[in-house]
Amino acid sequence: MTRKKSKVTKSAGRDRPKETPATAPRSSAARKTRTIKRAEDAPPRALSTPRRVDFPVVGIGASAGGLEALARFLETMPPNPGISCVVVVHLDAQHESLLPELLQRNTTLSVEQIADGQLIEPDTVYVVPPGAILSIFNGTLYLEQIKEERTTPLVIDQFFRSLAEDRKDNAVAIVLSGTGTDGTIGIRAIKGEAGLVMVQDGTAKYDGMPTSAIRTGLADYVLPAVSPFQRPD
Repeated sequence: MTRKKSKVTKSAGRDRPKETPATAPRSSAARKTRTIKRAEDAPPRALSTPRRVDFPVVGIGASAGGLEALARFLETMPPNPGISCVVVVHLDAQHESLLPELLQRNTTLSVEQIADGQLIEPDTVYVVPPGAILSIFNGTLYLEQIKEERTTPLVIDQFFRSLAEDRKDNAVAIVLSGTGTDGTIGIRAIKGEAGLVMVQDGTAKYDGMPTSAIRTGLADYVLPAVSPFQRPD
């Protein structure tokens, strides 16, 4: 398959329904506070030093319906691909995530939940924890607590942008099943640094994110099984 050339181009009222316990906002005291795990001996971001990372880093963004696509992606991975994969998904900050354990069933690579300040290594799959915004700087993964907001932050866009800046042409962005448009802005940054963009095609269970990414015209590959190791002839 020939790689496609990219173009870097409330109003209050008397009739307001009464809030029920299920819909009423919880007080600050009732909210669950999640502590971000810190990697052992990890230096603060401001003190981190440039680190040679000469292998590709693959950022994978997914949301609704993404588990099945992620499983298929990992099933195609050879035992020692020489790359690092970073999975960024929309997770409920109020619940523990079983995603690392679920993905581990589909690969022989080590699947780890990210700790703040964790050094990135090849042949490893890293999964963002719930309630965190992820970035990469000098080959190190950093987490920031998501503040209480009514809208979901664009965590995939934010990671793709930092990945592009840190890894340049060694950055790969993959957009899988999900609603909304998260990831679309981020792939523009990836292509701006001559990185690679892959998008799941119409096989996506929810096509909002893939369709938005495809419409940019920046996708190098649009595939049913989105993997650098299974490209059509």
